[in-house]
Amino acid sequence: ARVHDADGLELAQLEDTSFISLEVIRQAVDAAGFRLPESDDHFVVRTGLDGRPYVALQIALTNKQGKIRAWLDGIFALSATEQARLQANIWRTVLHVLTGILITSLILYPVVSQLLGRLSGLTDRLLDANLETIQVLGGAIAKRDGNTDTHNYRVTVYSIRLAEVVGLDDAQIRALIKGALLHDVGKLGIPDKVLLKPERLDEVEFEIMKAHVQHGLDITGRAAWLAEAQDVVGAHHEKYNGSGYPGGLARDAIPLNARIFAIADVFDALTSWRPYKEPISSDDAMEILEKGRGEHFDPRLLDLFTGIAREVYDQFGGLKGDDARGELGRIMQRYFRRDTAALMP
Repeated sequence: ARVHDADGLELAQLEDTSFISLEVIRQAVDAAGFRLPESDDHFVVRTGLDGRPYVALQIALTNKQGKIRAWLDGIFALSATEQARLQANIWRTVLHVLTGILITSLILYPVVSQLLGRLSGLTDRLLDANLETIQVLGGAIAKRDGNTDTHNYRVTVYSIRLAEVVGLDDAQIRALIKGALLHDVGKLGIPDKVLLKPERLDEVEFEIMKAHVQHGLDITGRAAWLAEAQDVVGAHHEKYNGSGYPGGLARDAIPLNARIFAIADVFDALTSWRPYKEPISSDDAMEILEKGRGEHFDPRLLDLFTGIAREVYDQFGGLKGDDARGELGRIMQRYFRRDTAALMP
């Protein structure tokens, strides 16, 4: 320890000459020099020299009037006993904290686990309700249009299979599923005399019919969960060469999901029975689709669908009613369950 006057001049020095690291301390103190503190308060600094802790103090020495007359500037080594005590206190504190964390975790784990289980169950039930709703709604639209809901199920399956070959990710396929099932939801807003007219629509009636696209966008836009269906709902009547409606979009300006759906929709319409026509074979249907290459259909997507058309038709073309709905349901569960599973730990 050293004593300095109020101006910083050294007045006295006291050392423990038996301290083994005394020379190290001297060199450190000499190198640092004495600096007057910026305030009258004494301060304590923990420091480290030669691998062990020290306490550095600078204390103001005042007279009766409180005026600083000198400064005590010292470095003190912690004894081995004190170091051991401090280290023991640290480890004791750490142990208490860890024990508290462990006990809290053990208490909360079953509670959190039970809550997560309930949340998972509620999520599953909500998902099932949502999926069932869009299937039922899509089927209701098809029946009002004079078709069977089987078309809705098959065209969605065909769309999914083509999307898988294209390499779409799960999120894109989920959006495609919603759009495929609800592509004609806007027909709910079309008058029966137009929607169900057996003869060819005149120009005015056709304009009324085309409005079903905007009606569909309005309906799906009211529910956040259905918003991603709008690519298909809003663009399933667009054509690759720009001659479609409502926007006259062309090429890549048409959403990818809508371009995929357009191929699946026409393919199923050609290969399915209708009151006004007999079904044709998958090969004949592909010949007709080929005539729309670059005009109605995206050539690249048509090439990919050509490679799977016969296989998917043989597998799904004969499905009707509950069989078609069941197959689609299994596929939907696979894609949508993966989405909800990602939310659970």
